Amino acid sequence: MKKALPFLLSPAPKDYLWGGTRLKSEYGKQSNTKLLAETWECSTHPDGQSIVSSGQFQGLSLGEVLKIHPEYLGTHSKGNLPILIKFIDANSDLSIQVHPDDYYAKKNEDDQLGKAELWYILHADKNAKIIYGFQRKIDKKQLEYALTTNAIEKYLQYIPVKKDDVYFIEPGLVHAIGAGIVIVEIQESSNLL
Repeated sequence: MKKALPFLLSPAPKDYLWGGTRLKSEYGKQSNTKLLAETWECSTHPDGQSIVSSGQFQGLSLGEVLKIHPEYLGTHSKGNLPILIKFIDANSDLSIQVHPDDYYAKKNEDDQLGKAELWYILHADKNAKIIYGFQRKIDKKQLEYALTTNAIEKYLQYIPVKKDDVYFIEPGLVHAIGAGIVIVEIQESSNLL
């Protein structure tokens, strides 16, 4: 077998409404848009593939390279890179989210992966916070009432964050990134909410 040579990747840029300018100004990320919310650094996901920017595969997507050389994934993968690594710049609060687990996603979302995430905080403005679950246990009836009366925020747990904090976001955990936070996110290769 021919020895694999290392290569660099160019990320897929995402310009969502809540994005900022720090990924460009402080991390040297490139984009043709004014705001840059995310860069998908290492991705084979169809919504944002990384592109090889050096070496013999230059110009191909990472997914194309892995189709040519499935052995690069080792023996534990089924043909796709199971993770996605991204930078996120939250200039304003992100929406409150919850992600499905693998079982639910495979059953209800065309055999996709669920979504577990790990956040590493690169930067946090003074008083920056994340939403990380509920303040206390809440039953289905309370949750439905809170959602229908727009009172959900009073049940959420807001956690102040600082540089170098790490948070695991398991499937099913209500969460959101607050304004003024830049993170590296390592997640399952999924774009489900």
